[in-house]
Amino acid sequence: MSNQTYEVKSPLMGIFYRSSAPEEPPLVEIGQKVSASDVVCVIESMKIFTEIRCEHSGVVTEILVENEDMAMKNQTLIIIEKDI
Repeated sequence: MSNQTYEVKSPLMGIFYRSSAPEEPPLVEIGQKVSASDVVCVIESMKIFTEIRCEHSGVVTEILVENEDMAMKNQTLIIIEKDI
C-alpha cells in the first residue's frame, strides 16, 4: 500500500458486518468520505460486537470482505484513500 492509502484491518477473528444492525444501512459505501474515528464496520466474536473505526479521514475505495463473511485477525477489510 502506498502512503496515500490506509488499510482498515480486523483486530480479531470474527464475523464481518457492514451495518450495526440487520435492518440498518451499511456504515460505509465505496466512494463515501469518512473521518478519523468513524465506525466503518463491526466484527462479532463470541457474541461480542466490536465497532471498527478508521484512523484516517479519506474516501473508501475498496471493501474487501462480503457482509457476514469470516474475517481473520489482521485481515484487511477496507481500503481508504487518505486526505492529504
